[in-house]
This record gives sequence, C-alpha cells and structure tokens, in this order.
Amino acid sequence: MRSPQPHRSGGDTQQHFQSTVSVQKLKRFNSLILVFRFAAFCFSLASAVFMLTNSRGSDSLHWYNFDAFRYVVAANAIVAIYSLFEMAASVWEISRNATLFPEICQVWFDFGHDQVFAYLLLSANTAGTELARTLKDTCTDNKAFCVQSDIAIVLGFAGFLFLGTSSLFSGFRVVCFIINGSRFYV
Repeated sequence: MRSPQPHRSGGDTQQHFQSTVSVQKLKRFNSLILVFRFAAFCFSLASAVFMLTNSRGSDSLHWYNFDAFRYVVAANAIVAIYSLFEMAASVWEISRNATLFPEICQVWFDFGHDQVFAYLLLSANTAGTELARTLKDTCTDNKAFCVQSDIAIVLGFAGFLFLGTSSLFSGFRVVCFIINGSRFYV
C-alpha cells in the first residue's frame, strides 16, 4: 500500500489519480476562465483609458471634475490590474498544473475577489450612468465629451459582464472544492 503523497500545493492528502481525459477537461475549463479574465481585462482597461483621455481643450468639461467619473476610472483601473494578476495565475495553473497559492486559498481568493470587484465595477458604472444622464443637457455644447463618457461606461459594463461570468466559474470551483476536495469535478 502506498503512503499518502503530499498535495501539489501543500498539505498531506490522499493520492489522486487523474486520467488524461480529466487533465484535458481541467485545462479546457481553466482556458475558458482565462478567456473571460482576458476579456474583463481588455474592457476594463479600455474603459479606464477612454475616460482618462476624455478632455477637450482648457475651457470644456473634464472627467476629473466629476466624482462619479473618477470612481469609474478608479474602479476600472483596479479591475484591470486584478484581471492581469488573475490571468497570470491562470496561465501558471494551465502550464504547471498547480495553483499559485495552496488550493483552498486559491479557490476562495478567486471567488471572493471576483465577487468584490464585479460589484465594484457595477456600482461605479451605475454611478457614471446616472451622471451621464444628468449631463445630457450640457451635451449640446460638448457632444464629444458626453459620447466618450458613454462609451467608457458601456465598456465598463462589458467588463462587469465578463468578470461576473468569471465569478460564476470560480463559484463552481468553490463548490467542487467543498464537495470533492478538488477545484474541479472530474
């Protein structure tokens, strides 16, 4: 009888045998999560850049004069940085077949942060939407400012959708970990 092998990411557990099909399923699932995290990164970064570059001349409106637009920039920049970190962790997991942190920490870290940052994006873009609606009267003079603000907010909502989908997948991994002791049901 074999003795229990140490788990890849720490701690002593029983030995797990995985078939090649199981490993391929896990890599496909992790690749899907990577795609959604990449999309969240792209949309959040694009939203922050669109809002940051939203200034037209010295006498016109500027994004930094409005608290809601500053919130949109900050939230999208934070989510872009977080998504970049999570993409690196996903690439690590796909290439090394192990998590960056111990498995229990990794699944809860991913799920918790996905939830927090998804709600951060939702609240920031909702605040930006409300401000953009109230600024519609001044848009007759500064049409480019308002259009670019609207584009930045829409990009932020798209980032929220992709981060929310990543949150669903990481929630699935948490449930699998609770039920099976592994982050993926195989």
